Amino acid sequence: MKKFNIRKVLDGLKEASSSTPSVQVGPQENHLIQETLQSEHFQLCKTVRHGFPYQPSSMAFDPVQKILAVGTQRGALRLFGRPGVECYCQHESGAAVIQLQFLINEGALVSALADDSVHLWNLRQKRPAILHSLKFSKERMTFCHVPFQSKWLYIGTERGNIHIVNVESFMLSGYVIMWNKAIELSSKAHPGPVVHISDNPMDEGKLMIGYESGIVVLWDLKSKKADYRYTHDEAIHSVAWHHEGKQFICSHSDGTLTIWNIRGQGKPIQTITPHGKQPKDGKKPEPCKPILKVEYKTTRSGEPFIIFSGGLSYDTVGRRPCLTVMHGKSTAVLEMDYPIVDFLTLCETPYPNDFQEPYAVVVLLEKDLVVIDLAQNGYPIFENPYPLTIHESPVTCCEYFADCPADLIPALYSVGSRQKRQGYSKKEWPISGGNWGQGTQSYPEIIITGHADGTVKFWDASAIMLQVLYKLKTAKVFDRNRSKDDKGSTEVSDEDPFAIQIMAWCPESRMLCVAGVSANVIIYRFSKLEVTTEVVQLLEVRMQYELNETESPDGGGEQTSAHPTPGASPQTSGPPSHPSTSSNNSDGGNMPCLKVRSTPLKQSPGYQVDLVVQLVWVSGEPPQQITSLALNSSYGLVVFGNSNGLAVVDYIQKTVVLNLGTVELYGSNDPYQRQPRSPRKSRQPSGGLCDINEGSATSEDRCKSPTSDHRDNSFSRSRSSSVTSIDKEARESISSFHFCETFARKGDSTLTPCLYVGTSLGTVLVLALTLPPAGEQRQLQPVIISPSGMLVRLKGSVLRVAFLDSTGSLLPPIHEPWYEPNITADGEEREKVRKRRPVSVSPSTSQDLSESQYAVVCSEKQAKVISLPSQTCIYKHSITETSFVLRADVVQMSQGMCVACFCANGHIMTLSVPGLRPLMDVNYLPLTDMRIARTFCFTNLGQAMYLCSPTEIQRITYSQDTCENLQEMLGELFTPVETPEAPNRGFFKGLFGGGAQSLDREELFGEISAGKASRSLAQHIPGPGGIEGMKGAASGIVGDLARARIALDERGQKLGELDERTAAMMTSADSFSKHAHDMMLKCKDKKWYQF
Repeated sequence: MKKFNIRKVLDGLKEASSSTPSVQVGPQENHLIQETLQSEHFQLCKTVRHGFPYQPSSMAFDPVQKILAVGTQRGALRLFGRPGVECYCQHESGAAVIQLQFLINEGALVSALADDSVHLWNLRQKRPAILHSLKFSKERMTFCHVPFQSKWLYIGTERGNIHIVNVESFMLSGYVIMWNKAIELSSKAHPGPVVHISDNPMDEGKLMIGYESGIVVLWDLKSKKADYRYTHDEAIHSVAWHHEGKQFICSHSDGTLTIWNIRGQGKPIQTITPHGKQPKDGKKPEPCKPILKVEYKTTRSGEPFIIFSGGLSYDTVGRRPCLTVMHGKSTAVLEMDYPIVDFLTLCETPYPNDFQEPYAVVVLLEKDLVVIDLAQNGYPIFENPYPLTIHESPVTCCEYFADCPADLIPALYSVGSRQKRQGYSKKEWPISGGNWGQGTQSYPEIIITGHADGTVKFWDASAIMLQVLYKLKTAKVFDRNRSKDDKGSTEVSDEDPFAIQIMAWCPESRMLCVAGVSANVIIYRFSKLEVTTEVVQLLEVRMQYELNETESPDGGGEQTSAHPTPGASPQTSGPPSHPSTSSNNSDGGNMPCLKVRSTPLKQSPGYQVDLVVQLVWVSGEPPQQITSLALNSSYGLVVFGNSNGLAVVDYIQKTVVLNLGTVELYGSNDPYQRQPRSPRKSRQPSGGLCDINEGSATSEDRCKSPTSDHRDNSFSRSRSSSVTSIDKEARESISSFHFCETFARKGDSTLTPCLYVGTSLGTVLVLALTLPPAGEQRQLQPVIISPSGMLVRLKGSVLRVAFLDSTGSLLPPIHEPWYEPNITADGEEREKVRKRRPVSVSPSTSQDLSESQYAVVCSEKQAKVISLPSQTCIYKHSITETSFVLRADVVQMSQGMCVACFCANGHIMTLSVPGLRPLMDVNYLPLTDMRIARTFCFTNLGQAMYLCSPTEIQRITYSQDTCENLQEMLGELFTPVETPEAPNRGFFKGLFGGGAQSLDREELFGEISAGKASRSLAQHIPGPGGIEGMKGAASGIVGDLARARIALDERGQKLGELDERTAAMMTSADSFSKHAHDMMLKCKDKKWYQF
């Protein structure tokens, strides 16, 4: 382990030239803190992706492995097994996935992309990889089909041709079905692209080809000619077989279904318009919307199911998208919340020539995945166990907590389990394939998401899983109906007035505080008991930015910091009704953006509102959005800041303790020459969630929703390094807070509770807190706050402040343990619990020997370590010159502490503390949108997360330990399962040649008979996931052994099947010879005319 001894400052090294890696400043020979973290402890990799696949485009299901695959418009592939077994893969090209096909029970998947490439994925490893790819250059692919237990893939094209690919070698066969051979010679028009390919369930030698124009061809593969052609005057969208192979059904663009006999070529035997109005006079029913897909599934003990999407009549305006299930005489129309992308019927058998016995329908919607139970009356849906509701309302902010108190997840789960909906199917979730990982890494992890509709969701994120625990609706605190004559609603009306902007949470005390986009702060306590709150406690705060040379700042609070300012009117009822609220006069009134409800509020177990704080309009201007927020459960204080200043609220006494303008925090030591400004000028709310490309926003945009990827750190803002004068319109906003027991002033010998304030101009200021003693006094005596001056200045906005003790370990903010707030009887016990934890104070004798604490401060540009109480900067490091840091956290790794930073240029970095040595710097991802910037979080033990799309959370790790254990933690998608037995052919079918006809495709499509395909047609690209690639991926020799074992199992299985088939053939041959002998004896003596 390397000791970090501070050397003397290099001669001529100025503070300004901090582009050197890590500069040590000042003559401290005694800072000998051992740094345990080294570069080898860090490695960056993606762990798992949770949530609904963004912009899904296709879907497939393996009925034996019971795995679902979903492809997206951006080339992503998501695989789902049993709850907790999920996998994410990405096609390099990023082209849309137009079709997916499993090689059933083979552990392989074929994907066809919009860029005319087709890929074979190997699913027999924890991280699936592409084994082969084929890129077509002359023709565009429109449809693919792999028959069950076949190694030949049929690919239909836009030109109407069909090519055949060997799945094992991914080489094209010379056998091609050309469109002009398939259709009748007499027909002049091109039949259009291929929209369907499938083989007759009872005869593999007959291939059904559907063309868009309405022509269906039954092609004989052996004789290479069309057996039958079926023409219809409406365009075809899909085709489905009856399992006996004598009938098929087509869906058309006019909302009709046609049913055909394979031998009756002329006309369909039946034409149905399921949703068309039937006219009285026997005319054709009116056309409907296209039926995009139909499935025809049979049951042994009843009527078949016809299931289709689309086909509604055109007069149903505003009708939601529907899936229709026709079963016998009953027709059920199931309305969906979003447009249908695709659906699949899940059946008991993988064999197409057996009774299908459908039991469920998986419906892939644009923003949801629904599974319908076909076996229960009323077709209820299954309760979805996957975390697919992240985007139920758009996510506006996130927080991530690793290594939480152990009792938190059970507590949240118990209150959240009461919020579940009723009426789900009683059956087990049908997508149940794969096995969970064997990872040993287990510490409680919680992700909290804030949403545009004001909901806050708590998720259990332990051990690479994700499961919703509890959902809090903050909008319940407000009146939903805002009347139009309100000043607050006409000026700042917006679609998401309840959106959550910042969250502060204390896991130990379970206190929660949220700041909303409408300049409101709500403080919640956690309770296991239901309670009805008669009146929601409300505080209104006026925060005003005044800087006139002549007047003293009156709206920004008084200089005396001990008492609540006159500008803050504590109230327990709704906002005061000023006569001037509706008139737009110079005063403008004290209107908040939202109206707190005046009726009693029933609060279920879970998070219950304790206090609402609202910023009100001042002098006709809307309040500025809140830019920073913090709470401390031990002090009973919440602090929030914006571009006007900060306010400290005592939520125990329900009062405003301090309301100060930013300028007044400096007192007379203001380093900036600020220009006086007129309050009438239009002002720029710098805290607003303004758009990426806009540097400013008008006051109309003040309560704008953050859903469209807004954030206050606008990318185009100039970052002037000069801090001597401030532009007239720029404001210094409060960017971060930190509560801590530390040395308030230079040279102090005792620790006092403090609040550290970081600003957007890079200043860190200290406020000393004087708290009344615990117990009854805490309820009565005021909290006194006195500004103690400036600690340090950095380049760029201050993002994070943290404290280390003299050994270099993190000093967590002190907190009180959780107690049940709704029990009043046990008063004494409660007071004991509420007493503040004593803090160990270093003896002052050691003061002259070494410093007792270190403050770690990180801004958008640099990091500094300050030793306390001498307030000297002992280390500093320039993090970035050209970009800026978006998120910085001081985190605990298993080997020690570090600072983790995420830069706007996509770099993720870690620095040691206190030495600020760079330990890791990875160019991870370019910042493509503000969503990543707004949702990126680091947490302890090397975990981090961000929203990679509006619907998905991507988790990453920067810990070497986790990267090494990841392979074990990931679930297995493929599990060796025996393929079910083929359906019994029956005695008479065996005797008289009925039943399924098999075909030697190898003989037909192989190179010997079919020849080679044209080289220019498609290019073969070997994938990285060949056996060589698999070796590393499947964790070395263990994976090889497992693969060998599976291969042996399968070989044995296939040999066993061969034995059974041979035995069946022998018995059928025996029975045939016996019958033939009997016939011969019977007929031996008969004359020809007696037959």
